[in-house]
Amino acid sequence: MDRHVMEALGKAKVIIENGKIVEVTEPKIKYCPLFAKHRGIKEITKESIKENIEFRIKDFGLFTKNRIVEEDKFIVPFGASEILMSALKRKVVDVAVIVSDCAGTVITANPNLVQGLCGRISGIVETSPILEVIEKIEKAGGIVLNKKTAEINQFEGVKKAIELGYKRIAVTLTNLEDAKKCKSLENDEIKILTFGVHLTEIEESKEIAKYFDLVTACASKVLREKLKGKIKAQIGKTIPIFALSDFGKEILLERAKDLDNILITIEDLPALSDNQPKPLI
Repeated sequence: MDRHVMEALGKAKVIIENGKIVEVTEPKIKYCPLFAKHRGIKEITKESIKENIEFRIKDFGLFTKNRIVEEDKFIVPFGASEILMSALKRKVVDVAVIVSDCAGTVITANPNLVQGLCGRISGIVETSPILEVIEKIEKAGGIVLNKKTAEINQFEGVKKAIELGYKRIAVTLTNLEDAKKCKSLENDEIKILTFGVHLTEIEESKEIAKYFDLVTACASKVLREKLKGKIKAQIGKTIPIFALSDFGKEILLERAKDLDNILITIEDLPALSDNQPKPLI
């Protein structure tokens, strides 16, 4: 039996076994501007979460052998996967260390694989290896850190990328401690882009801006209120992404080059719209 655990919209925990949803916990967030806009979900409930994840399983094969692993179209203009896709295409990073259902930590230089694996998922907490998916990932140029267990270990993924000879490595991370560990691998030759994702409920720390290059604000109250004066660039005003370093700012601007209708201005940051997730936690 394969088992997958994902923290999905509303930061609810969803458990999938053998392609079927077996549990959905009560969401902590009741409203998300992105899901309201793109999926018409005005209130996040256990029922709407289940329906949305079932759609993803049917449409994209999540958590099953039918998983689609490559995608060249973007879902939102400035999602984490879209930003990394552009960074790889434009050669500002050499490789990305990401997380996928059915495979765990994956190392790849294929921008379409990054978009395919990450564009439809949220915070993967636990996953099981599905051989058919792993084979598709490998055929598309991905390296699965542990094919037997589908281990999620981003630090070991970055170490593996360094062993493979990559110098500019992007890695998605969900906590500050892993960001610290990954940054410890930097030296005169190795540059690590730490991209904080799924950071709702992150605890306040003065070290966030020190160890993360990019962060998605998600529904985090801390990231919206405690980073004033530390943000070098920002994309979006509802679910903003903040660049906290020059490297992070460079990556955001590279993504902007792939889009039209871009407005660039100078403001005090963070700059937020009235349309925020509710509640912020």
